[in-house]
Amino acid sequence: MAATWDDVSAIARDLPSAEEGIRFDDPMWKVGKNVFVWVRPLRRRDLEELGDAAPTGVIIGASTADIGERLALIDEDPRAFFATSHFDNYAAILIALDHVDPDRLREVVTDAWLARAPKRLAAEFERGLAR
Repeated sequence: MAATWDDVSAIARDLPSAEEGIRFDDPMWKVGKNVFVWVRPLRRRDLEELGDAAPTGVIIGASTADIGERLALIDEDPRAFFATSHFDNYAAILIALDHVDPDRLREVVTDAWLARAPKRLAAEFERGLAR
């Protein structure tokens, strides 16, 4: 079964200090002032770049700890995880919700939150203290 933005929101809602909002007319979740996951429709340039490999369905963006993490996700499952040149110098991944495993989605959204959360809050969460 394909994941949905509602699934992403259910995961994000359980993370400490996560707030839902709108950015560029699309839904997103942030922690503090930092956006960690967002709906990211493919743009014309993305579609041209990806060609026939361009996924359909809902695409989201998610922060990663660094570019190395993004590359590891793409290597792990290039149908679910990908990037375009727009993200070359940015620690984020694009995710085709139609192709991502729900358990893996939970891990990636949580990791995105950890990448953007204040250090103290992230440390408390990892120790099981934050809520």
